[in-house]
Amino acid sequence: MDTILQYSGVTKKYGNKVALDNVSLEIPGGSIVGLLGPNGSGKTTLLKLTAGLLTPTEGEISIFGHKPGPVSKNLMAYQPDRVFLNDWMNVNDLLSMMEDFYDNFDKVKALEMLKRLEIDPKDKLKTMSKGTKEKVQLITTMSRKVGLYLLDEPIGGVDPAARDYILNTILSNYQENATIIISTHLISDIENILNHVIFLKKSKIIREGNAEDIRKKEGKTIDALFREEFKC
Repeated sequence: MDTILQYSGVTKKYGNKVALDNVSLEIPGGSIVGLLGPNGSGKTTLLKLTAGLLTPTEGEISIFGHKPGPVSKNLMAYQPDRVFLNDWMNVNDLLSMMEDFYDNFDKVKALEMLKRLEIDPKDKLKTMSKGTKEKVQLITTMSRKVGLYLLDEPIGGVDPAARDYILNTILSNYQENATIIISTHLISDIENILNHVIFLKKSKIIREGNAEDIRKKEGKTIDALFREEFKC
């Protein structure tokens, strides 16, 4: 598969603190990638650098041949690990805003997903539970027709039943042949959908590659390897 995302010697520092340390790797197109590591390992920093929300202290990032910026931002969809929705809006307002911002936003698709969830587009965001807001935010992310989706802890704060719904929404609605990077520390919930994994530990990549090749070589599941590597 062609490489669609490349990191070359990427380091990110916040003052004296090193959040990412000399990261170099290539992400193939058409893959579902698990960005795996405990809290504080550098997962969110890596995704924010890719999304163009942060600038590397050292090194370079290439997304479909472009540096992070206006062009690359239109080729990817990023979902942060927290809900960033304006409470004064209703859902229709949010969809209209997404349509204005992104020419690759599919409003019809978004409305279909809302209908399946029985969320009324006229409902105001401030009346919704945190879990419902997270689902609305996920719908806006997955309704964009892009080649790369960056999802930061999309199942981190929800109950097991909601996790199943969220994973099903992701797998049922992403653009064909796109790459999805899912950041999480809940490996068992997503292992069966991953075909590429990246282990991050204390700002460094300690393991990376094709998920099935790693399972065969180590004779263990990705979840078992994760528990072994990151045990307290």
